Amino acid sequence: MDTCACALELLGMLVYVGAWLCALATTILPQWLTMSTALLPVESYELGLWETCVVQAFGGMECRAYDSLLGLSRDLKLARILMCAALSVGMLGILVAIPGLNLVHSCKEDSGQQTKRILTITGGVLGMVSGVLCLIPVSYMAHLAVIHFFDDKLPDVVPRWEFGHALFCGWVAGFLLIVAGLILVSSRSCSQVEPQPVLQRRYQVMGTGANFRKRSEYV
Repeated sequence: MDTCACALELLGMLVYVGAWLCALATTILPQWLTMSTALLPVESYELGLWETCVVQAFGGMECRAYDSLLGLSRDLKLARILMCAALSVGMLGILVAIPGLNLVHSCKEDSGQQTKRILTITGGVLGMVSGVLCLIPVSYMAHLAVIHFFDDKLPDVVPRWEFGHALFCGWVAGFLLIVAGLILVSSRSCSQVEPQPVLQRRYQVMGTGANFRKRSEYV
């Protein structure tokens, strides 16, 4: 068992699980976009994928889920689909990568080592795909917020949406998922083929010589 490969696999799985939990928090949190008005400073509004919230200055918070799925904007629908896809692909990558770890005692025969290698690499690739799927809706919502914030057609007194905490959490989750996938893929490059025991090689050479002598006698 290669120590370098085991350490990289363990690090990759820890980052992988932490990044997936961060992506899950990003999907659930309502703080994707926030807005506060100068006319009503005691209240601020928060927009999420599943609900909108009104936050009071004294600490109260009231949230309300969206009434209809068909009434949602295309931006929120796309963000929902991509974030759910990112979570699904990430969970599948974790489940695929776990049996391929060297620390997991499965497929220990010679033919199983190649299977474990394929499982680890596949889990890493799925992690990178999950990271990309997570970064797309987060970056797209941030792009729309920037465009609307610097829109010259709107008067300055009109409140505008700004970045919420969930966007930053989503960026962190996406980059960490990509990093975790790269670590898992690179961990297989550190693994070395275990040298064959000397006695086993000697027996193989002796067996080959005996077979050669038998063939010579028959001739």
